[in-house]
Amino acid sequence: MPSGSMARANWAGSGWWAPVRSSTIGVLDGAEAWQRLPRRHQPAWPDAEALLAATGWLARQPPLVAAAECDRLRAALAAAARGQAFLVQGGACAERFSDASLARVGATTSLLRQLALVLWYALDVPTVLVGRLAGQYAKPRSEPTELRDGVRLPAYFGDAVNDLRFDEAARTPDPVRLVQAYRASARTRGHIRRFVEAGGLDPRRTVDALRRTATEAHAGLVDTIARAAAQRPGDGHPTEVFTSHEALLLEYEAALRRAVPGSGREYGSSGHLLWIGDRTRAAGGAHVEFLRHLANPLAVKLGPTARPEDVLALADRLDPDNEPGRLTFVVRMGAALISELLPPIVECVRSAGRTVLWVCDPMHGNTRRVTGGRKTRLVVDIVQEVRRFFDIHHRLGTWPGGLHLELAGYPVTECLGGTDPVELTDLDRRYDSACDPRLNPAQAVDLVAQVAATVNGARA
Repeated sequence: MPSGSMARANWAGSGWWAPVRSSTIGVLDGAEAWQRLPRRHQPAWPDAEALLAATGWLARQPPLVAAAECDRLRAALAAAARGQAFLVQGGACAERFSDASLARVGATTSLLRQLALVLWYALDVPTVLVGRLAGQYAKPRSEPTELRDGVRLPAYFGDAVNDLRFDEAARTPDPVRLVQAYRASARTRGHIRRFVEAGGLDPRRTVDALRRTATEAHAGLVDTIARAAAQRPGDGHPTEVFTSHEALLLEYEAALRRAVPGSGREYGSSGHLLWIGDRTRAAGGAHVEFLRHLANPLAVKLGPTARPEDVLALADRLDPDNEPGRLTFVVRMGAALISELLPPIVECVRSAGRTVLWVCDPMHGNTRRVTGGRKTRLVVDIVQEVRRFFDIHHRLGTWPGGLHLELAGYPVTECLGGTDPVELTDLDRRYDSACDPRLNPAQAVDLVAQVAATVNGARA
């Protein structure tokens, strides 16, 4: 991948300097307060001129998502915050540019729809579909560098920054990749649209896909869901798939910020739902300052270090008007800690009169390394955290409003366990993740089937 002056020459020769297209959303100008605040987990771009060229190109492109779409998602999330809907969100830990194919995007979207169908049946509320898609090309890392065989290079920060390949050229942050991220996101959005237009969200088609995905252990549940879907074909089924990602790369997000003329409303046009990660959620930091001015629905990841006062400060900063659908808290504390750490946070937010959406991310707090350093997760831990999340909200009288999962639409062998179990010896058979381990389709269906059993048991 070219960088520096060579990259700029290639842009000019390849037509990347596209003409400005007309749009209902215009580009914002002016100084930004976030630029004066501490920024965490940002790449050390070696070529400031190339970065300026890339962000300038991005600022002239059409938005990846429309303001009206963001508003529709915000309304759907408001219903979920009030206990009238449930969010199903998922996708890769770190998208690769090579994932922007119709086959892969369609498989992930189909799997999310299958999970939503199970949860629709279990919870008896409409579901909201949000892909961790079309923008999840950057990742914060625990360490800025990686050491292999005595060679130290920058860590892989996602395809929008550098390459997974371990050599100096590949690991050098390259602003050309921001342009590639936009183009890959646009392709992915197109694939999602084609999936929906081809009837991919139809309940009957989803039941057929679910029969192929589910293991024999869940055949009876699938039959029951099929009957329910046939009796209520138009009842609460999603008609739209929204996109989301962590808004980590501030220059990228700022270049794609747009304003709706005459409305005074500004949107991050890179995705419908943008979130702030657990590592960048400081209330006085650049990420919170940047996102608080956007009209998109926003989310914040809450890990084990989150304290009730921290969470309330984030709510005050990001949702000062206490508007349902504006703010989602995604809990990622781990099966061992959630029962201790989450209740005081929920109670604090509720006591303050806040209406937020509570979502469970049972993936990140349950990561472990096995012999050889390979990352994995146990399905039993993931299920346990989800069950405890539901139990906490049941006891407190609040609504467990969603699941946020890292998953693949094809049969990877990255997480251990499930009813058709992946064993430790299977990990290297198909471990394709660029970063953290994902559930395969059978494991993901197994998870929501166990959630369904838990909910039905609580009703009995």
